[in-house]
Amino acid sequence: MPEAVPDDNRRQVLYWRLLARLFDPEEQAGLESASLAVVEDIGLPPALLDPQTSVDSIVQRHPELAAEFDGLMVPDAEATADEEARDRAAEVRRAALVSKVLLNVFSTGSGAVSAGQLSRWQSDTGWLERALGSRPGELRGGRGTTPDTGGLVPGLGPELGAIEADLVRRMHLREVLADPALAARLTPSMSLIEQLLRDKSNLSGVALANAKSLIRRFVDEVAEVLRTQVEKTTVGALDRSVPPKRVYRNLDLDRTIWKNLTNYSPEEERLYVDRLYYRHTARRTTPQRLIVVVDQSGSMVDSMVNCTILASIFAGLPKVDVHLIAYDTRAIDLTPWVNEPFEVLLRTKLGGGNDGPVAMAMARPKIAEPKNTVLVWISDFYEFDRSQPLFEGIEEVHRSGVKFIPVGSVTSSGRQEVNPWFRERFKTLGTPVISGHIGKLVHELKTFLT
Repeated sequence: MPEAVPDDNRRQVLYWRLLARLFDPEEQAGLESASLAVVEDIGLPPALLDPQTSVDSIVQRHPELAAEFDGLMVPDAEATADEEARDRAAEVRRAALVSKVLLNVFSTGSGAVSAGQLSRWQSDTGWLERALGSRPGELRGGRGTTPDTGGLVPGLGPELGAIEADLVRRMHLREVLADPALAARLTPSMSLIEQLLRDKSNLSGVALANAKSLIRRFVDEVAEVLRTQVEKTTVGALDRSVPPKRVYRNLDLDRTIWKNLTNYSPEEERLYVDRLYYRHTARRTTPQRLIVVVDQSGSMVDSMVNCTILASIFAGLPKVDVHLIAYDTRAIDLTPWVNEPFEVLLRTKLGGGNDGPVAMAMARPKIAEPKNTVLVWISDFYEFDRSQPLFEGIEEVHRSGVKFIPVGSVTSSGRQEVNPWFRERFKTLGTPVISGHIGKLVHELKTFLT
């Protein structure tokens, strides 16, 4: 196969250029010219090699390429060894497209970042998610649910979150927020929301209004995803002590026929019904109290945002009494605003250390009926030298009958870090720290509250 060697060499040129540009933003003249020749020879636009051109711009000019980016980096489970029959020329084309997406996302340079550059990076990250077969926002830990990248890039979500956080830090955010046109170009994300929450006390006027608008947009988007997960639950067992409502929509036709079969007249071929049967629809629900205690130190910002929104959703369920406490070195009772996650976030102050006993002192008086109370504690449990007092308080609450759920973090990526001292003791207590993925917490709460 005479074509095989040239195509292998072409592909190697593109990947060597990719590696060179990832580790050194300076152009390597030889690799650049060789790559340009390859791209032009296979009929792709030279703009693929321009680091300043977004994938969006390329797709706008060449719409036929959009479909090629979808699933571009998903491993082919069906492929066999024989299938080097996968056209080598197609592999060269794939290398060019993969290089474009990876360079745009991972080669972010240094220095100040404009709102347009951040917006472009977020858009290019969306194309990377499409190439990996992920849902929008999934890899950055923003609005997605369970990440699934086929094992191709373990840990990619946290890495992208770190890159985005760095871009946000390098952006003159206050100046951007003060300009409505520039602020409108920002796409709300966890990294951006964290920066806004940290800086909100320094904002005023138009800048503050734009910051609040971005926070509200993000809250609404995350709430939509979480509400869908929560609403998939049942609403309690049927309560047969409550007589069924005798309305047509509750009529149990099969049971009615079965119970009246003795009244069937063969001569007339007619069933005489002397009693109607109705389905029970009332659900048994026990009033439950949900107390959410969340560490608002800087390392837990994604948990703060997600749990605030989640608490507001559960607060909307019938017979669920939700209380929300945030703490660092002090504790604040945010229960009056639990139905308004946006207002809660505006009242939080990120940063500082951890003093769990202060939060426990605020939470304990809220426990009226231990058997009907669930206490969710979200933290990395790295305490201010008060680990033993906090654990003793948690142990006492748990033994009283409270359902205690320790959570290492609540993120879309599922990454968590927990103080090993607490992790081992929670395991011994029979309340192991649950996975940091928010879906696990939703499942635990639905199981207890419904």
